[in-house]
Amino acid sequence: MNKLGWMLDNAMTMPETRHAILLSADGLLMAHSKDISRDDAERHAAAMSGLQALARNTAEFCGQTPDGWQQTVNEFPGGYVFLVAAGPGAYLAVSATDRVDMEAVSFRLQELVQRLGKELTSPPRQDAGSRV
Repeated sequence: MNKLGWMLDNAMTMPETRHAILLSADGLLMAHSKDISRDDAERHAAAMSGLQALARNTAEFCGQTPDGWQQTVNEFPGGYVFLVAAGPGAYLAVSATDRVDMEAVSFRLQELVQRLGKELTSPPRQDAGSRV
């Protein structure tokens, strides 16, 4: 189930990052970093799904369409949550302390999204649609 967890663990080597989860648009957990339990990761995946839906639906406020959403950052007294689009129907969420280098994390997440995109995209089946 957590076959992409190693990629998330790699992102967690940045100072002051805490946890990472990869989720589907409907809130299902796809992968998680090793320092968060599966139960907690599943609970947070469901919450992040709602957060991305809210963020997408506020795009009009900026004169954009929902499909243009790229990233949401939430700030709390002790840290941040970064939520980014990670491919068609997939999202990456990372938590960090309030001492994290936000620019460096954003850059690293974009790199990770590119790598994850290659892993999440599978080639179309050759016999797709040819059933009789």
